[in-house]
Amino acid sequence: MKLIKVASAVLNQTPLDWNGNRDRILDGISKASSQNVSLLCFPELSLTGYGCEDAFFSGDVHRIAEKVLLEIAPQTRGMIVAVGMPLVYRGALYNTACLLANGKIAGFVGKKHLAGTGIHYEPRWFKRWPENAQVEVEIGDESYPFGDIVFDCGDISIGFEICEDAWVADRVGNDLVQRGVDIILNPSASHFAFGKHEVRERFVLEGSRAFGVVYVYSNLVGNEAGRAIYDGGAMIASGGQMLAQGPRLTFADTDLTTATVDVESARLSRARDDSYEPDLANEENVSIDFEFPDCQPEPTAECPPSWEHSVHLKEEEFARAVALGLFDYLRKSRSRGYVVSLSGGADSAAVATLSALSMELGVAEIGLNEVQRKLAHISDIDQATNSHDLVNRLLVCVYQSTRNSSSITREAAHGVAQSVGAEFLEFDVDQLVQNYIGMVSGALGRELTWQQDDLALQNIQARARAPGVWLLANIRGALLLSTSNRSEAAVGYATMDGDTCGGLSPIAGIDKAFLRTWLQWMEETGLTGGGAIPTLSAINAQQPTAELRPPDSKQTDEEDLMPYDVLDEIERAAIRDKLGPRDIFQLLQARRSGTKSSQLLAWIERFFRLWSRNQWKRERYAPSFHLDDENLDPKTWCRFPILSGGFERELNELRSHVETGQVEKGQA
Repeated sequence: MKLIKVASAVLNQTPLDWNGNRDRILDGISKASSQNVSLLCFPELSLTGYGCEDAFFSGDVHRIAEKVLLEIAPQTRGMIVAVGMPLVYRGALYNTACLLANGKIAGFVGKKHLAGTGIHYEPRWFKRWPENAQVEVEIGDESYPFGDIVFDCGDISIGFEICEDAWVADRVGNDLVQRGVDIILNPSASHFAFGKHEVRERFVLEGSRAFGVVYVYSNLVGNEAGRAIYDGGAMIASGGQMLAQGPRLTFADTDLTTATVDVESARLSRARDDSYEPDLANEENVSIDFEFPDCQPEPTAECPPSWEHSVHLKEEEFARAVALGLFDYLRKSRSRGYVVSLSGGADSAAVATLSALSMELGVAEIGLNEVQRKLAHISDIDQATNSHDLVNRLLVCVYQSTRNSSSITREAAHGVAQSVGAEFLEFDVDQLVQNYIGMVSGALGRELTWQQDDLALQNIQARARAPGVWLLANIRGALLLSTSNRSEAAVGYATMDGDTCGGLSPIAGIDKAFLRTWLQWMEETGLTGGGAIPTLSAINAQQPTAELRPPDSKQTDEEDLMPYDVLDEIERAAIRDKLGPRDIFQLLQARRSGTKSSQLLAWIERFFRLWSRNQWKRERYAPSFHLDDENLDPKTWCRFPILSGGFERELNELRSHVETGQVEKGQA
């Protein structure tokens, strides 16, 4: 047996927060040292932060990164530590993992496969490191090996798969195992998305089994740079067995997952594999004078928290990811609370609930004192005595009525605010609305009417609500939260500078149908270890409505648009799957056999026309959280021209076929 103790660290880093990032790395090293860890892996680009964007092109970033690395290196005496950072060589920038050994820099490994899809833009900043290339790079007054490197640390060989290197078909690990690697370290910056953790588990387990190695996976956690949320989830595996897993979506700045691993056992698994053929010609490993201390077997008890086994995993993940994202956004932006314009409808109720959860989950996990330390920029935060008190101090909900508002939505809004512990205020903005209407009517020389000016009269009500909540947010130094969802964003069913106003749009990445399901679940069941919120029944009992037309019109969202489940189905097919109108018609015809062709046509036409006309709105939305691969955020995921032909030819062809009866199942 050759037993060593290894650890994977998850970190909540912030781009360009030099001292903070350094101190969290040093805290992880200190914790690992106190637990007699010999080998420690930190996440990808953990020194600078992953989300530096075009700041990666700044010479200052590289100069300071090297200085910070030299500040960290001496603290690794008696250990081997992997830290991620950018590195310049011959005028090109590379994403690298630096191996520190016994207080010194041992060398750098360049990432071979860059993440360039979805929210990732690594090829914009970095170059791929070529296979088998090894050079020397200068840091300070010393020269160090850099490139496609395996490190021989005494009698144990260590290699790297840096995040994307493990996601591609031709994994880097295939080459590493032929070079005799015993341990593969995977420093990652893998963002949260529903169901994504299961994929990571598979490549960690399969990597450890197929390559016959110990596999150590580390990841970022929290809202690092504004939009992406990282879920942590450190893993250590060997021989296809998971030895230890760390928590996901933790509120801790630094979290360590450790395991005692048998390197010799991993080697023997390769020896028993008759397909294993080592590359005996490649002997250019970097040798490091390091002896791993003897280690005694010990149990590895780390495992995912109970909520990860819930049958309602998506609901749990949504609540915990957005709550953590809100908490980190609040503290990193140095805002002093949240303001929500609470309409009494589903969207704003969800935002208020998630804002309250950001405090409740934080206190439940890391304790009141630690939450107060993280929010120390808020002057009286230390006066809070529990999570409910924190919510009351930090979350303000405002119900803004007009003559078209109902007592139902007012009572629903008040009930939600009261149940989550928020402060509740009421603004009557009707006179403001009438003043605007009177001013414009006078200028035009005619009365504005619902028959002639419907949309304008609706929008002015939403816009009249914006200045008051912005004023309140400014007075409190708080973060105004927009309440629009993804389904509304797809078709522009939102008033710019009205319900879209805010500094952050936390639910703009989630569809309305799921949001309603989630609110129902929160009403009846609630989070594992938390509890239900029965007062949400007043929200869930209503049909979604903008409540902007006179009450006798009985306005509902789905009458204005289409059923939300249909809207979401068309959106996924058109935007996620890139299907055209005729293909979508055929899809809906097969799935909704009881619906008339004329109705399907009307819904599809409405979606494509509204989608095309409203790209400018999506461009102006406040930053939103990335939650899945159906995001519509044009700045990070889904690009579409602001001006376009609007699918007119495609829709005309579909209409012609429907009207002549030529589109039947299987003929589209």
